Amino acid sequence: MSPTDPEFLDRGSDRLALHHYPSPSPTAPVAVVLPAMGAAARFYRPLAESLVAAGFAVVVADLRGTGDSRPRAGRSSRYGYADLADDVGAVLAELKADDRRVLLIGHSLGGQAGLLHLATTPDAPVDGIALVAAAVPYWRAYPRHGLVIWASTQAIGAVSTVLRFWPGWTFGGRQARRVMTDWARTARTGRFPGADAAVADVTTPVLAISIDGDIYTPHEAVDHTAAKLRRAPVRRERIARVKAEGRPAHFSWVRAPEPVTALIQDWFAGLNGSDAAEKIT
Repeated sequence: MSPTDPEFLDRGSDRLALHHYPSPSPTAPVAVVLPAMGAAARFYRPLAESLVAAGFAVVVADLRGTGDSRPRAGRSSRYGYADLADDVGAVLAELKADDRRVLLIGHSLGGQAGLLHLATTPDAPVDGIALVAAAVPYWRAYPRHGLVIWASTQAIGAVSTVLRFWPGWTFGGRQARRVMTDWARTARTGRFPGADAAVADVTTPVLAISIDGDIYTPHEAVDHTAAKLRRAPVRRERIARVKAEGRPAHFSWVRAPEPVTALIQDWFAGLNGSDAAEKIT
């Protein structure tokens, strides 16, 4: 399957690229995939195709400054976590899903953006959010490498402040300064910037998936983030590491997505609503 040519969504000084993978069914639920930091939407094609086979229509949205979104992040970029969360709302509004059910699937930073959108928009037209290898990177939630996480995240935040953007050295691709300083703050404090209380009030059903061997988002970090969701029904799952193309566990699941797709499908089919995609058999 090939996606359609990307659609572009104007967001002030930025344009977001939306990659559509249509479903044969006009009533199929819509899965909106929000990528990890520095990961282009095109990287998620295997996941999108797997979700379409499971009965979803799929849209993969490039985050600001990444993939086909324009311009690339640089010194003139002024956006941060709050803007990424607002972008999720703009994508949902652009989709015009009408009566179809909507699922957010957030990977890493994309999961944080999706969760922040739900926290700041209680009436968001979203029926569920799947967080895959997505968590606040709180240094105390990394039992083996906590001090390394603290030092590296704070160093990246400091460099981003000095250079006025993050050039992508060894990690994350080019990013706006505020994205990286917000990210460094979450790593230092374990809290979403100015939104922890609102996150606790989210009521949208959540599927939180962590992956064995994921050094970027270990099980403990996902547990820490899931514990913030005091009012939402949360299903917590762990899966074995997927080996694909020599990639780290944080990304390899995207290239061999069947275990994650099956979990998402089973969970979403169990939510209320007759339009949920049928369970994989």
